[in-house]
Amino acid sequence: MITYQLITALSDAKPQSHLIARTTCNLLPKTALIAEMRDPDCITDTRFGCAPFARITLLPDALWHDSLTEELLTALRPLLASPASPDVVLDVTNINDVVLAQVLRFLFNQAHRLSDLKLKKTNESAVRLQHITALCLPEQQDRLEAIFHQQQAIAHGMVAARRLADMPSDRCTPEYVVEEAQKRCADFPALRCEVLDETQIIEQGLGLLHAVGKGASCPPRLLAIHYDGVTDGPVRCYVGKGITFDTGGLWLKEGAGMYTMKYDMCGAANVLGLMLTVAELALPVRIMGVLALAENAIGPDAMQPGTVARACNGTTVEINNTDAEGRLVLADAIAWASKRHPQAHYIIDMATLTGAVVKALGYELSGLMTQDEPLRQALTRAGKQSGDEVWSLPLDARLKKQTDSAIADLCNTPGNNAAISASAAWLLHHFCPPTIPWAHLDISGTALWRENGRSVASGRPVPLLVEHLLRDCV
Repeated sequence: MITYQLITALSDAKPQSHLIARTTCNLLPKTALIAEMRDPDCITDTRFGCAPFARITLLPDALWHDSLTEELLTALRPLLASPASPDVVLDVTNINDVVLAQVLRFLFNQAHRLSDLKLKKTNESAVRLQHITALCLPEQQDRLEAIFHQQQAIAHGMVAARRLADMPSDRCTPEYVVEEAQKRCADFPALRCEVLDETQIIEQGLGLLHAVGKGASCPPRLLAIHYDGVTDGPVRCYVGKGITFDTGGLWLKEGAGMYTMKYDMCGAANVLGLMLTVAELALPVRIMGVLALAENAIGPDAMQPGTVARACNGTTVEINNTDAEGRLVLADAIAWASKRHPQAHYIIDMATLTGAVVKALGYELSGLMTQDEPLRQALTRAGKQSGDEVWSLPLDARLKKQTDSAIADLCNTPGNNAAISASAAWLLHHFCPPTIPWAHLDISGTALWRENGRSVASGRPVPLLVEHLLRDCV
């Protein structure tokens, strides 16, 4: 766990820390070295002659106010890849609030690295970030304390989600996700877990989840995590796609497209992370998080193209593409959540659902699809305020033909291969009653952090959803 403290003078910083500051910060030592490093247009960095610090990095003022392109994070990543010190002193005397939130989440997220999974021999003596010291003005302390506490809790949830998502799928089965979630939730009395096994999934009529999971040797699970921060009031529901590995089923993916499919459960992992953050912040709300967990495998019992399966709300779906399985497990989980809480305040689902959303929005924006305008506006605003942004895609009756089926109520993919992301959302909207506000987040582009040709889990959109919750429960 990475700790933090606030100081108002550099003399209170730990010796041999790494000082990171604005070029024009007037609380820096008045030395010849600092004077030489004050270049308004360049990043300046030294490990020599900077006592009592181990390293000093000065960055142009513009970076501390650029929340759109995350240039400050871009500058910090290589610096923290091999830290010079376990202690960082961060100048926060003049920084944009969104940039501050982004930087703090980045720093607190240094608590997780792939090496922590203990699957590779590593240098155990390597320096790791352990403590963040914030240099601020006296009048900023109270406000910043609240921001640091909040972002630390958000990062804790992100780290939990990332560790789960980064785990190889031969270990991270539906049952493993349930067991890990139960262990993590046990730390918070306000959280309780409810599990449906493969028999109960069939008994409760979740035919879509069953269809996806029945081809695997590790059976599906539905996990509901309940949080009661208050004893009464409406329940907010979050649903996550938890495909622990996606071969595409009989509609087999090519090898290159299958390599990162252990991350097809990031939606479910992030629901768990969100629930842990909410519990740590002790928010005064009631929440249910639903993780729809299955492996989409090839086997004698695997679902076939043309199969018709029935969801727990009675709606039938023709499965004309077995590689469009995520929307099937989400549909059943959304319907199940709405039956458990017919007066839900809202239902928000999240999923690494379509590659098409990446083609439309890239890797920085999550796709948002909803017909509820207040929910759309609130999530869009929360995205801007958190630095974890969304972008709306259309969702209306013009998409109806994309889910028409001659044999069932719906089909799971459009035959014309058009509007893939929005068509998936159009399918999902049939499983949430119109009386409950509902939104779908396609996080295929944002659930992973991609760097140097490698992908790791990012923990998004936990920051977005916490920001939305904080403002929604005021």
